[in-house]
Amino acid sequence: MLQDDAPFDEQTLAQLHTYLARLPEPVRLVAWGNPAGNPGEQEAVRLGEYLAASFSAIEFQMRPRRINYAYYPVLGVMGLQNGEEVDYRVRFVGLPAGYQINALIGAIQAVAFRASNIEPRTRIILSKLTQKVDLEILTTAENEASTVLTTLASGLAVASAHINTYTLMTDVFPEAAFRYSVRQVPHLVINGRYHVSSLVDEEEMLRHIAAALKPAEPRRQQPGRDTAPPTDENS
Repeated sequence: MLQDDAPFDEQTLAQLHTYLARLPEPVRLVAWGNPAGNPGEQEAVRLGEYLAASFSAIEFQMRPRRINYAYYPVLGVMGLQNGEEVDYRVRFVGLPAGYQINALIGAIQAVAFRASNIEPRTRIILSKLTQKVDLEILTTAENEASTVLTTLASGLAVASAHINTYTLMTDVFPEAAFRYSVRQVPHLVINGRYHVSSLVDEEEMLRHIAAALKPAEPRRQQPGRDTAPPTDENS
């Protein structure tokens, strides 16, 4: 039976219990924002408190706004080890509503199962990373396809300390779409400059990360063309 304070319908609630009732490791959901702030911030508190009350492996904390976040709420999915918080750098910017509840479930599972969804070969490749990788997934509440992408990206962040994952809810945070000139979702941006406008699997994601980390090639000078700035002698 649906509880009066449940932020989900009965179908979603049943799905939550299927995936979250037996998590092997504890998870802490953190929401940055103002509990009395915008409706999304208020709903983030309701969501976090409900999940923490419903599932023994989930904790919830509300934390104040931070100067380096452009939009609120921001949700973080943290691990817990011997009572100490472990930040796996998995973030949702804007409330994960609609289909993105499934993305949140995937992120929670990725943290609780310590990225068991990631292939051993991928772990070996990720262990060789030496540079920071920011994975930004632009989506909306109505975009079902991106949930798979967020789950994959969350697993990669758990598997590698060099990877940060941000799921950006562009229906409530349109500035993100404007910044990257994104017209349709899902859309993946790697390190702020490398764009992928289609769904990718694990192997394809690794290829895109490798391409994004390659240094930009210097622009070639056209043969026979003097690119030096004009001087008094040749002006």
